[in-house]
Amino acid sequence: MSKLKLAILVFLSLIISGLFSLQLGAPEKPNTSYADLETYLEPISKLLLQTHPHNRIINIVTHGHSVPAGYFETPVVDTFNAYPHLMHHGLKSHSPNAIINVIVTGIGGESSDSGAARFHKEVLTHRPDVITIDYGLNDRMITLADARTSWIFMIEAALAKGIKVILLTPTLDTLSESMNPNDPLSLHAEQIRSLAIEYNVGLVDSFRLFNDYVKDGGSLNDLLSHINHPNRKGHELVAHALLQWFPTMVSSRLGERSAIRH
Repeated sequence: MSKLKLAILVFLSLIISGLFSLQLGAPEKPNTSYADLETYLEPISKLLLQTHPHNRIINIVTHGHSVPAGYFETPVVDTFNAYPHLMHHGLKSHSPNAIINVIVTGIGGESSDSGAARFHKEVLTHRPDVITIDYGLNDRMITLADARTSWIFMIEAALAKGIKVILLTPTLDTLSESMNPNDPLSLHAEQIRSLAIEYNVGLVDSFRLFNDYVKDGGSLNDLLSHINHPNRKGHELVAHALLQWFPTMVSSRLGERSAIRH
């Protein structure tokens, strides 16, 4: 076979394979981001705007350890200054006709393996529309692999029931070196980000918000009531970020700081 004929055959094969690619569609690109901030909770936001008799109960469960449970300086539980209540207040401020339950299932001292064990009985039983998961601080008590298994169990159980999920990276404490990417808290934060991308769910990057506050010249102590618990100001950062996932909440009264970074 002449070189010319061979070249023509190769050229034709390339054209044919290209046509097949067009017909079959290009292979899907791997997901490189978490859920879209503007649209992920849009169906829930629309429900928040419904009025009687078309409105219905909307349940939001905040699952996790001592931070969503509202622990400030142990053993004080300051419920009304913790981010679940601040989020609830923000939602009601903008949606006065909505019936909203924010149900806190956080337990102080718990890690995600225990949270996963009671997920069906104590979280899904509330028939939530949205679930937030916040275990990063305490997951340092278990391995990264065990934490990943537990988070995946909870994410998949929620998604199987059509529930929207928002993952939270940990708030900071005085025991971690948050600027060190190899610090255990940093590693758990990065794993939570990767899970949000893998499952295309929501993400509130509390870890980054706290770090940015410090990078901008603030003191970490400004945000803490205890060595590992946020104060009202720290909880406001998290609540504001959560509210940004509701499209009607972009002008939240909790502050002007950017809620989440892509």
